[in-house]
Amino acid sequence: MPESPEVQALADFLSARAVGRRIVALDVLLPKIVKAGSPAAAAGGLIDAVGRRGKMLDVALSSGAGPAHLVVHWGHDGWLLWHDVVPEGTRRSGEATLLARVRLDDGSGFDLTDDGPWKALTLFAVADPSDVPAVAALGPDPTASGFARSDVATAVAGRRKQLKALLQDQKVFAGIGNAYSDEILHAARLSPVMHASTLDDAQIDRLFDASRSVLIDAAAARRGSRPEALKDDKRADMRVHRRPGEACLICGDTIREITFSGAAAHYCPTCQTGGQPLP
Repeated sequence: MPESPEVQALADFLSARAVGRRIVALDVLLPKIVKAGSPAAAAGGLIDAVGRRGKMLDVALSSGAGPAHLVVHWGHDGWLLWHDVVPEGTRRSGEATLLARVRLDDGSGFDLTDDGPWKALTLFAVADPSDVPAVAALGPDPTASGFARSDVATAVAGRRKQLKALLQDQKVFAGIGNAYSDEILHAARLSPVMHASTLDDAQIDRLFDASRSVLIDAAAARRGSRPEALKDDKRADMRVHRRPGEACLICGDTIREITFSGAAAHYCPTCQTGGQPLP
């Protein structure tokens, strides 16, 4: 799933190309992805802005009768494909399944695709982004200017939840997923399995600093990337995520993997767990 740096890059990319353009058609090929409203009613709407809500994309429209916002929740394998000239018909080659196609008034447009087995991407056509339950429930965003150490202190206070799981909880912190939770914990020198409630003041400081710096730096690194390059750019910049067996760039120890709660965590024993591999 794209996380906040990649979704921000998608929003910036679309802002430069689609804002001020009118939607002439929005074709949904898999009806089950629509969870609210009628996306087809966005035809005729003018794109005013494209933004990010956590890990979700928000396309704001001016339209007399249609929805004011199209919100895309990517699921695990959803993505966006841009066309300078939209192909005829609604077929595309490649492994990813075409779920919806947006055509703009200058002939350009974009596809919403999903290459996972469950097709978990969802689309909401709503009057206000807060009408989407996942948006309404979002916690503070570490990249926001108002994000403060107190947000982290409040999030961990009294919580027995393991840190990696807590970071990925969108109701606690908006925009962090599997990959950047690994990167943040490595930068903060914290174990993925330690309980949030056990953090001392210095550890809270490190978690606050890392949650901001890792995401803000990643967003800056993705700025200007085209959608088709974002996934590879993200993977190339990871220090521990998806790098088990490789040497840690900080200390040289071997990066390890542990699986818990159905997900894999990648970490450096020397940097994060006192030199001891997790069981």
